[in-house]
Amino acid sequence: MVTINAIRKPIETELEEFDAFVRRNFSADEGLVAEMLEYVLSSRGKGIRPIVVMLSAAMNSDRDGRFGKRSYLAAMLVEMIHVASLIHDDVIDESDMRRGRASVNARWQSSNAVVIGDYILARNMDIGLSSGQYDIVSHVIKSIATLCEGELIQNDHATKLDTSRDTYFDIIHKKTASLLGVSASVGALSVGAAHDCIAAMRKFGEAVGMAFQIRDDILDYTCSAATGKPSNNDLRERKITLPLIEVLERVDEGRRREIIDALGRCSHDEASIEFITRAVGEYDGIALAQQTMKSYLQMALAVLYEYPDSPYREALMNLCAYVAERER
Repeated sequence: MVTINAIRKPIETELEEFDAFVRRNFSADEGLVAEMLEYVLSSRGKGIRPIVVMLSAAMNSDRDGRFGKRSYLAAMLVEMIHVASLIHDDVIDESDMRRGRASVNARWQSSNAVVIGDYILARNMDIGLSSGQYDIVSHVIKSIATLCEGELIQNDHATKLDTSRDTYFDIIHKKTASLLGVSASVGALSVGAAHDCIAAMRKFGEAVGMAFQIRDDILDYTCSAATGKPSNNDLRERKITLPLIEVLERVDEGRRREIIDALGRCSHDEASIEFITRAVGEYDGIALAQQTMKSYLQMALAVLYEYPDSPYREALMNLCAYVAERER
């Protein structure tokens, strides 16, 4: 199985420099802001987006894979947008945990979590504009509005219990795939790649992002090694994701109504969750969603095949394998 460390390996030194770059730019002297920033920066997760930015920059560089501060800036802008969006997501979802420890809202209350998320976004853009790298800032900044649109569409349809296949793809494109598309394309932009290369890398990143989110939604129905049970968080939040959409498109109207009615009770009724989980298994919802995920990864690989062989292309191909195989 491919590991994140294997994907990071060609740019390991640069990623260490990047972490230092982020900490230099996101620090405060003292007080609550300093405490919250340190907490947030110490749990940034796997860092897939900056990895994608830098691998794309290296693969598109005409200097034997080398890249400079423009690429570090691009990676930071993307990563800190993602960090802020997760803080806001936890407030919206009332989540108490993030990556195995208390979420920002659980530790400092939702009001402070919203403010620190806003602070990170504002400071991020200020750093970008102050750098004078306006092409990079312009390329990245639109993704904030796209993320917000995706969240609003998802919340609206969760209330109505009527998410269609097209709506689902629109939501995951806006909430996940768009920022990964920007990550890959801004990496190419940061090293002066041609327009068609930038466009190709956006296509690559968006395809990986679609696959990544579909895999996430599959895992919500899959038993974890820790508990032996699926988490079913999406069902508790009344979200209709691809495994369930595959079922709803295949059952008759009576069974569909039963499933939708059960979904409306999932926030407080474990029996309804079990009913839907059984239906997803009975109608091969997970296997069908896996097929769609794999088709997006094939799209991503098709972009990479247009590039000459290099450690950076291999790492991005390994990323595709990682997305398909990951367990959490």
